[in-house]
Amino acid sequence: MASLAVERSYIDLKSQVTYNGVCSISGSDVRFMLSDNSRGKVWSAGHLSFALWDARTRELLKVFNIEGQIENRVDMSSLPDTSLEDEMKVKFVSASKKEKSQGTFSFFQRSRNALMGAADAVRRVAAKGAFGDDHRRTEALALTVDGMIWTGCTNGLLVQWDGNGTRLQEFQHHSSAVQSFCTFGTRIWVGYASGTVQVIDLKGNLLGGWVAHSSPIIKMAVGAGYVFSLASHGGIRGWSITSPGPIDNILRSELSAKESLYTVFENLKILTGTWNVGQGRASHDSLISWLGSVASEVGIIVVGLQEVEMGAGFLAMSAAKETVGLEGSAIGQWWLDTIGKTLDEGTTFERVGSRQLAGLLISVWVRKNLKPHVGDVDAAAVPCGFGRAIGNKGAVGLRMRVYDRMICFINCHFAAHLEAVNRRNADFDHVFRTMVFSRPSNLLSSSAGVSSAVQMIRGANVHAEDGKPELSEADMVVFMGDFNYRLHSISYDEARDFVSQRCFDWLWERDQLRAEMKAGKVFQGMREGQILFPPTYKFERHLPGLAGYDAGEKKRIPAWCDRILYRDNRSTSSSECNLDCPIVSSILQYEARMDVTDSDHKPVRCIFSVDIARVDKSIRRQEFGKIISSHEKIRSSLEQLHYIPETIVSTNNIILQNQDMSILRITNKCGNDNVLFGVFCEGQTTVNEDGQASDHRPRGSFGFPRWLEVTPGTGIIKPGQIVEVSVRHEDFHTLEEFVDGIPQNWWCEDTRDKEVILVVSVRGSCSIETRNHRVRVRHCFSSKSGRLDSKSNNSKRTPSSVLQRSDVQPLNGSSDVVDDLRNLHSP
Repeated sequence: MASLAVERSYIDLKSQVTYNGVCSISGSDVRFMLSDNSRGKVWSAGHLSFALWDARTRELLKVFNIEGQIENRVDMSSLPDTSLEDEMKVKFVSASKKEKSQGTFSFFQRSRNALMGAADAVRRVAAKGAFGDDHRRTEALALTVDGMIWTGCTNGLLVQWDGNGTRLQEFQHHSSAVQSFCTFGTRIWVGYASGTVQVIDLKGNLLGGWVAHSSPIIKMAVGAGYVFSLASHGGIRGWSITSPGPIDNILRSELSAKESLYTVFENLKILTGTWNVGQGRASHDSLISWLGSVASEVGIIVVGLQEVEMGAGFLAMSAAKETVGLEGSAIGQWWLDTIGKTLDEGTTFERVGSRQLAGLLISVWVRKNLKPHVGDVDAAAVPCGFGRAIGNKGAVGLRMRVYDRMICFINCHFAAHLEAVNRRNADFDHVFRTMVFSRPSNLLSSSAGVSSAVQMIRGANVHAEDGKPELSEADMVVFMGDFNYRLHSISYDEARDFVSQRCFDWLWERDQLRAEMKAGKVFQGMREGQILFPPTYKFERHLPGLAGYDAGEKKRIPAWCDRILYRDNRSTSSSECNLDCPIVSSILQYEARMDVTDSDHKPVRCIFSVDIARVDKSIRRQEFGKIISSHEKIRSSLEQLHYIPETIVSTNNIILQNQDMSILRITNKCGNDNVLFGVFCEGQTTVNEDGQASDHRPRGSFGFPRWLEVTPGTGIIKPGQIVEVSVRHEDFHTLEEFVDGIPQNWWCEDTRDKEVILVVSVRGSCSIETRNHRVRVRHCFSSKSGRLDSKSNNSKRTPSSVLQRSDVQPLNGSSDVVDDLRNLHSP
């Protein structure tokens, strides 16, 4: 198996130095690295495997696959002593050139065997085929406040692991790929490729979900009381940290009562046209008659063509191009350019999208002054010919957002011949169920700009809707094309006589499509305008008038093959346009251009008058703000974001001798809210011979130094409970080859006294604010007992080498924190 060179970052939690490197791993690449400060461990994850490392020694602890099956730990000593450059190139990155020169060689030596061992273990696991299916590969990784690890997979699976890499349980709340995680308090926010956001608790229970973006959510972050989501198209939205919750229900009710204030109604006219061109080309006069004569009256023009180009060779080439993501042809481009000239493209109209599948072509032009209100144009294609593989029959579609409402246009060409009714029904069913656009179909309503999940909470059954066809979720769908439904139980001569007498009602009773729709077998829930024009098929080319019907040997019965049908939001014909029924359409004109003779089919056009209800976002935000500021329950709930339960930390000073361990107790005095805590290292220094500590150097990532172990580093304290945090000195021989710039042997021991500042940070389960308490920890290596000056902090502190239970202090407020920062030094 060929090796894959992958550049990733490697994290040393104890020294808090990040190394960028390239390692050669066969079978999997390192895609994520996650530091667990509370346990001194690093998780590295590829698509289908995980490795667990000791952050202090960089020793490989476990290699296991996504099923939790453990690959035996590698014996590093048995690995061959090959050249380091052949296996790895590592670039050491640090805060200063001095640290870089001192640490580079050290890291090379310490990391070589671990990285080679991990690569070897991954090779062996991959060779056994133990990684599992590709659809379960890991796409996201997160660490929660309770110390659990969560991974998200391509198939939407969420997996919970403990800090030692034991697979605990899995959950499936959505079928789309997990793209990102964000944790805040006791909640986990999950972003999916479908643009959906879900919120779950630490036990995996689904609290709620909503559609946040029209494209995959690639990143989420917490700030200022919101969770911000970033989509792949660059859009960013903020969601209230309390969503889903009681505030959403209140806001939904209050905003609904003010709906009339921020609802705006728009009206636009859409021209849709379908034409089976029979591999021919249209004259300028024909295009003017079909489209140009009414173009000045409409804002959007949608054109669907069939049989633009046919033939076995072309169909085979088109199918081959589709497999590699290519589409279109020179003749197709000719049609686009020619129609564009007819519509004064570039000056009056602008083409916003097109799609070609073999002989099928669809394109949309939008009037320039309407263009700012049109976006998210996406294309799709579904072949139906020759085993659902060739595009001689099938459909092409375009979907776009107009005034924040989604409209789909589908151009179809179904199975031919009088007797193929069931095949035509099956073609429609296949197109409707399988047409998938490039973007997710669940798009935001116009209320999405508000930073809340109001009107979008879908509850715990979000995944139940994932099986819906995308076309069913659009606000309006228009089907056009050569559907090929014929007239039944009638002869050629009878049909010609009725056409010449314009007895269309009698012919309409013989229409196959009408009969199949009435029986509920096809185009369910769709409507068609009244047909007042003659059948559009089949004509001799360049013969004007009704005398042009097929008079050849086959004498094909005239039929309305070329049709335009639609569906809007209305549940009944009398439904009014509003935010719950945002699109209501009516037909202004539905006709065939009988004067056009360039094909054996006549072009058909339909003009829709479309009423759209949308939200004026600026007004809605104003009303939103008024509700937030005036509603008592909402204000009370928002105050909880700033509430920090009363918490007591048992000491301010800890002195450790060799192998000492002290207990730091954190007490939650609140009777009804959990406390979330974290312990971080804010700064470290070396104690001079006279017992004084120099300025504490900040640690960039809050990691603990090598000689200190703090367990647990994070957790949840229930109301009235106490958590004991052990602060222990580790008997550690430095692995650094340099001490104060002087080269040393690796077994040399750093005998200087050391001191760190630990920060105990606490907040409520829903709080966006934290409160910090600082604890000074000094390790005295020598027999002399280091003392901490009581003047170095505002609060009274009792120096001792063991915990004094009487030395309990309430957690510092923000003003105390500032004073502590100014006095973080020894005398």
